[in-house]
Amino acid sequence: MKKFQLLFIFLLSFATIANAQKIGVVDTDYILGKLPQYKEAETRLNEQITNWQNEIQTLQTDFEKKKTTLENEKVLLIGDQLKLRQKEVDDLDKRIKVMINNRFGSLGEVNNARSNLTKPFQDLIWGAIKTVSEKNTLGIVLDKSNNISVIFLDKRYDYTDKVLDLLLKNSPEKKTEKGTPNKRNINDSRNEKMRIMKEQERESKDVKAKKIETINKSTIN
Repeated sequence: MKKFQLLFIFLLSFATIANAQKIGVVDTDYILGKLPQYKEAETRLNEQITNWQNEIQTLQTDFEKKKTTLENEKVLLIGDQLKLRQKEVDDLDKRIKVMINNRFGSLGEVNNARSNLTKPFQDLIWGAIKTVSEKNTLGIVLDKSNNISVIFLDKRYDYTDKVLDLLLKNSPEKKTEKGTPNKRNINDSRNEKMRIMKEQERESKDVKAKKIETINKSTIN
């Protein structure tokens, strides 16, 4: 009953705000995943992460092999030999743990790289949201990706597609597609010019041949 009362109060407050301000909702995670440049950058990052994982796996395999060999040969080693081999195994174990922490820890390279990857795209999204908000006179914009539970949403209040359309419209790929000819168009243009030049050259040769033929006939007559 208490939960129901709290929900009722929240909905009542939300309705009051809605009457005072025009509200919109967007899904920034969805928008981010639809940006071609972000997907390309994310693919490159994932490839780097895979390389790091493979490197660690190789070291881990080497460590297990050396550790097993040491266990099997320990009875044959004495004094400094045993200490040296044990140190080699321990050093490799430490190296692996440090590498894992440096690359996959909470402050590691992966998290830093992902933050650096998303930051510029998030800025673009915020800018597009601001533009759409001003155009549609929105007083409040909520982000479904930001741990906000939306039980029901009328499509009239969902501005996700409008923000995405604006970003795709202003993307470098779209501008290139509209304003600058791509390689295929350039090659087609060059091929067409070559074809015209060859036709003109052939026509010129035909004209010269006819002139020579006419001159020869005149000389014979």
